[in-house]
Amino acid sequence: MGRLVGVDLARALAVFGMYVVHLGPSATNAEGVGAWVHHVAEGRSSALFATLAGFSLMLIAGRLEPKTGLAGRQAKARIAIRAVILLALGTVMAMAYGGVVILAFYGLYFLLALPLVRLSAKALAITAAGLAVGMPLLAFTLRSLLTEDVSAALKAYDPLDHIGGIGVLDLLLTGFYPAIPWMAFVVSGMALGRLDLSSSTVRRKLAVFGPVLAVFAYGTSWLLSQLIDGVREAAEMQSAAGPGSGPKDIGSVGDMMPPNAIGSAWSLLTSGPHSGMPFDIIGCVGVAITVIVGAMAALDRLPVLRRLAAPMIAVGTMSLTAYVGHFVLSSQMSGPSGSSEATVTAGSESQASWLPVIVFVLGAMAFAWIWSRFFRRGPLEHLLNLATKPAKFIR
Repeated sequence: MGRLVGVDLARALAVFGMYVVHLGPSATNAEGVGAWVHHVAEGRSSALFATLAGFSLMLIAGRLEPKTGLAGRQAKARIAIRAVILLALGTVMAMAYGGVVILAFYGLYFLLALPLVRLSAKALAITAAGLAVGMPLLAFTLRSLLTEDVSAALKAYDPLDHIGGIGVLDLLLTGFYPAIPWMAFVVSGMALGRLDLSSSTVRRKLAVFGPVLAVFAYGTSWLLSQLIDGVREAAEMQSAAGPGSGPKDIGSVGDMMPPNAIGSAWSLLTSGPHSGMPFDIIGCVGVAITVIVGAMAALDRLPVLRRLAAPMIAVGTMSLTAYVGHFVLSSQMSGPSGSSEATVTAGSESQASWLPVIVFVLGAMAFAWIWSRFFRRGPLEHLLNLATKPAKFIR
């Protein structure tokens, strides 16, 4: 099956968005167009990455029709192997770079999605809608009930927490990309992956549906903040805390919690980045759909754009390499006395230059484009593919 190059372009945009958040100026230091770019990227780029994770699952499990029988069992085995490797890699990387590394969360998303890979697009869409509304409420309730003693007791017996500082509790509930609310992104991507995106009718509907979702979610939340003091105060508290403040200011990455972790019930009606609230989830899904469908339509309608965007598309084909690479290289550039965790975490307060972002974006495109001239897969993608080979022996 030919590659869906529009999806690869969307993956590249997600990776570059995370470069902006991790390496660029903070929201308080960014100005003009830079402030707008930072605002758009913060929270939404990682949500797009998670949505594309769900889409990728369908590429393994069967795009328009789910694989069944032996092929289905082998596909599930491949997904499970990938999940375990990503969970392990993310845990190791968290030791050096902290809780902003999404890979361990990615691994858990894959494991939790396994029971859903045979569902139809309609069933997946309904499931995603239920998750987007219900799971943030569940997560908020659980966080409100979670005490320091209970959290400490759970972490004391968690080997993942002892190894990398990001344990099961963080992966499910209290981390930066907790699976309980974030599975809505993954399942939304799975629903997209099961649709016939080559159909112009499907694309037109999605081109309307995505923006409508985003406008509804962000617009409704904004309107409620103007009408209800409690919602406005909760939104202001989220903005003041900043979603990037946790990993930088808290010594123990395992204790990192999003700004909304403990807050008033009014925060359920906010839509701040990484808040994990229903309007945030719904809005990010709308943005993800818009970006994916927009990228596919643009490349199909403008053949010259496909040629011009070839380096970006190449980055999308090896997004794992590009993502891991920016952590490793940025920590090396910070020098032996630099803090690797702070280097790759949501714009240091002293960082006011966009130069690191530009350098990494151009470097990633140059490397990916040259590598793709000689190899089918990126370096880490090739190793991950080799690791899944044993799935062929499943009977």
